Amino acid sequence: MSDSTPLGDFLRARRDALKPQDVGLPEYGRRRVKGLRREEVAMLAGMSSDYYVRLEQGRESSPSPQVVEAVARALRLDADATEHLWRLVQAPETRRWSRAEGTSVSPQLLQLMSAWSTSPAFVLGPALDILAGNTLAAALHEGFTPADNLARMVFLDPAGRNFYQEWERAAHSCVAELRFAYGHDPESVRIGEVVAELSAQSPEFADLWGRHDVKAKTQDVKHLRHREVGDLHIQFSSFAVNGAPGQQLVVYQAEPATPTAAAFDRLRERAEQRLRAESDAVPR
Repeated sequence: MSDSTPLGDFLRARRDALKPQDVGLPEYGRRRVKGLRREEVAMLAGMSSDYYVRLEQGRESSPSPQVVEAVARALRLDADATEHLWRLVQAPETRRWSRAEGTSVSPQLLQLMSAWSTSPAFVLGPALDILAGNTLAAALHEGFTPADNLARMVFLDPAGRNFYQEWERAAHSCVAELRFAYGHDPESVRIGEVVAELSAQSPEFADLWGRHDVKAKTQDVKHLRHREVGDLHIQFSSFAVNGAPGQQLVVYQAEPATPTAAAFDRLRERAEQRLRAESDAVPR
């Protein structure tokens, strides 16, 4: 029986990321493992080494809530990583997003985004595909070819290195968010396709993916650089879309009366001028 399971891979990666001194253990002599030993995690979690080994090898599929919490504490997991661990120990049919999920965005949400003229807004799918966006979001991402998937834009499009002023931070967040989505459905075909493509073409992505860091997309600050309007310092918020499992609405906002707000105004004006020119070019 193979001991490679989503749960086992996660536990091994998080165990490898910890040093004995990180958890208050002494370190004697030369160690043959780069992180904690299995028996050290078991001791910290208050369980037998054999039971913990069965968890990593996928031979224990129904750990109790007390065991899950004990392992999370032993591995020093934060809130997002602990939620991810809970997802992985659940039965597949209970954690999986609805197979009815698709790439369509509701007309009501499209109308709502279209009405936001001062804030870029777009909808993401579980694999970070950009499913829809308003005019300002399209203008913001116009330097990418194509602007179809945030992970591909960060790692594979040359424009990404300039667009994201803090590229390494953006790359880490992108992978951690994709890993969080993977926890909801490790068997997702689309997530698998994106991970396979990026792992094959980007060593940096492959390295970060192997670390199993987890982060939900919620609220944060981004520092961007647009090729036409310059530096942008924005706050973004992400909201789950009710009725569309796995979809997220992402909204970028600028502080009022700031250079970023003025840059958004210029972006909107340029986009509106382009749309008018395209409309005028259509034969009547």
